[in-house]
Amino acid sequence: QVQLVESGGGLVQAGGSLRLSCAASERTFRTYGMGWFRQAPGKEREFVATISWIGGGTYYTNSVKGRFTISRDNVKNILYLQMNSLKPEDTAVYYCAATERLDPADPKVAEFTWWGQGTQVTVSS
Repeated sequence: QVQLVESGGGLVQAGGSLRLSCAASERTFRTYGMGWFRQAPGKEREFVATISWIGGGTYYTNSVKGRFTISRDNVKNILYLQMNSLKPEDTAVYYCAATERLDPADPKVAEFTWWGQGTQVTVSS
């Protein structure tokens, strides 16, 4: 059982930056593919970025490419999402998630078994 706890969300103006963190309880954190997803009001949960188990592969949805960076620290068991040049359309609850799929390219929500509680990101115009 992997427990995930996100932090770092908040209110920021358009063009600003935030860094989300996700602390994992599981000592075998390094054996999981990890990802960030988001869900805006009235919309389905969507993929934002994923990273392979040793960080060699990173994948992004088109709307965040060049602005967001996903990374992981397999010693500290922490997943990060650095978000720059934020836009109002980035406003959502952001969730971190873990999958037994080691290299989660082209990820699907259903492939991720463990989820955090979410952290709110609000970008004002």
